[in-house]
Amino acid sequence: MKDKVHIILAIESSCDDTSAAIVKDGVVLSNITATQEVHRQYGGVVPELASRQHQINIVPVVDRALKVANLTKSDLTAIAFTRGPGLLGSLLVGVTFAKSLALSLNIPIIEVHHMQAHVLALFAEDPKPNFPFLCLTVSGGHTQIVLVEDFLDMEIIGTTIDDAAGEAFDKCGKMMGLPYPSGPEIDKLAKLGSNKYEFTEPNIEGHDFSFSGLKTSVLYFLQKRLKEDPAFIESNKNDLCASIQDRIVSILMNKFEKAALEFGIQELGIAGGVSANSALRQALKEKCEERAWNAYIPKMAYCTDNAGMIGVAAYYKAKAGEFTDQSIRPDPRLEW
Repeated sequence: MKDKVHIILAIESSCDDTSAAIVKDGVVLSNITATQEVHRQYGGVVPELASRQHQINIVPVVDRALKVANLTKSDLTAIAFTRGPGLLGSLLVGVTFAKSLALSLNIPIIEVHHMQAHVLALFAEDPKPNFPFLCLTVSGGHTQIVLVEDFLDMEIIGTTIDDAAGEAFDKCGKMMGLPYPSGPEIDKLAKLGSNKYEFTEPNIEGHDFSFSGLKTSVLYFLQKRLKEDPAFIESNKNDLCASIQDRIVSILMNKFEKAALEFGIQELGIAGGVSANSALRQALKEKCEERAWNAYIPKMAYCTDNAGMIGVAAYYKAKAGEFTDQSIRPDPRLEW
């Protein structure tokens, strides 16, 4: 008997990006995202503004995803959505839209965990990792090392005990007067500078991370130097960015390498918004070449929040028969 074809509309609205994708049997046919520029002036995401923008963006984004995939609503076999974690108001828009549309089309719905979807973004295109593999998932709100035994069998073996890596980028960038989000700007300026300032690396046991100490050391360092020279940041911004980025990447990679050695795993991937960082991508490539390991690095479109990864995760849940019902609610603190 021929397997059922799964054509899934996926919706991602966990933070400030409204995204919709069409995924057919695990293949991403379209992946459309509307970003919200309104938050830049506030130096961070404003939840109320985010939810309002989702309400404005979601219909045209879904419409565009269907058109790019050359499909109509009647072709869909299921609708997937991010249930959490994320901002409650933002999640509510995506969940409510998905439930309503699925009800009108009389098709099932699939809830997806946002961070698990980041991991499964590595299966959105070739080459795909072999099981088991380790995934370093790094974003503005999360920093995790995940042991992946199968599509729906994952375990967090390391996480941050305070700030996330993306948060460290943004907070350090704010200290230097860089626009939000600061990660991409630091990445760009770091290419023009050198790693001349030494920031300490925390000594945390096991596979967990810590970035609050780095943030504090950068703050005290800048305060001291600014007293000596009020123009210090402007005069040394490129070198500061290179030094901060180098330390964040070394903290991530040292823990990741340690976990790979302890678990005896040679398949390593990165995911999440910070996986778009050029220094981290290069560091993983170099480390895997040095160790004769296999590196899996997603295209930029699958690094930041996007519905393509939600659809890929939903496909594997659909194959396993893991659907949910209309009583489901968003959960901003959704557990793994």
